Amino acid sequence: MLPMVYHECYSDLVLPERHRYPIGKYRALYQHLLRVGVPETWFELDAPPATPAQLGFVHHPDYIDALCYGRLDSKAMRRIGFPWSEFLLQRSLQSVGGTVRTMQLALKHGVALHLSGGYHHAFAEEGAGFCLFNDLAVAAKAARQQGVEKVLIFDCDVHQGDGTALLFADEPNIITASLHGEKNFPARKQQSNWDIALPTHCGDEDYLDAVKTSLDYLLHLHQPDLVLYDAGVDIHQDDDLGLLQVSTLGVFQRDRFVFERCRALQIPVAAVIGGGYQRDMTKLTGVHSQLFRAACAVYTPAQALLWD
Repeated sequence: MLPMVYHECYSDLVLPERHRYPIGKYRALYQHLLRVGVPETWFELDAPPATPAQLGFVHHPDYIDALCYGRLDSKAMRRIGFPWSEFLLQRSLQSVGGTVRTMQLALKHGVALHLSGGYHHAFAEEGAGFCLFNDLAVAAKAARQQGVEKVLIFDCDVHQGDGTALLFADEPNIITASLHGEKNFPARKQQSNWDIALPTHCGDEDYLDAVKTSLDYLLHLHQPDLVLYDAGVDIHQDDDLGLLQVSTLGVFQRDRFVFERCRALQIPVAAVIGGGYQRDMTKLTGVHSQLFRAACAVYTPAQALLWD
């Protein structure tokens, strides 16, 4: 079994026409996985939403209240990139709760995958870049509350995990690592424990070398008890916002490497799909599905042929 977390509300948010965020990708990915033969029994579809107490692990109570009651001003909402709505709030709480549940399943089974997550631009008192609450940060703190000694957040989204970096700047047992585009959002980078700024047009060979060198070093140095992996695919050569030149095969090789290393060292890994901004939903789904293909190849080899 390869545990996967999904909720039907992830793609139900109604956005203005031509909005930049590909909100339909979550449902499209879920349907794609079922279509290629992923067993329905692998999916957990009713993870509880994040609670105010869990959000309070990393976010200021005034910010939580302002979002919950729609009191953030228009400038703050523009920075986030979504118009406020009750459904936006509920969807965000559900997605954060989904990442927390993915973490819990990873601790139990050794691996788990979330068909959402990676909202790493949210800070303690503000959101940004389509991120209201920082699910990776909340899940890391929840893991610590459950007795996990050390957590590595390994963020391979093309955009630096600036919110996560700042939230844990003084947390020695939560290690932040970001491999991101040097010339991409956010303009002002924060300092992670480990940052690799990749040049524009970076291709497979250099990208995979950076991933492998970074992960091997971090696992050896910090010996984490849990890895939270942001498997953003906005590194892809066809991504509208990425600026890198990584192929679909390169994405698969990256994800398989992360899973292979963590499994070899018996470190649980909880993965979220992160960013991906191609407007062609079929192509975007195909790239996001590489995470699940790689996990099958490493943890359930008998299912790896689903993609062939």
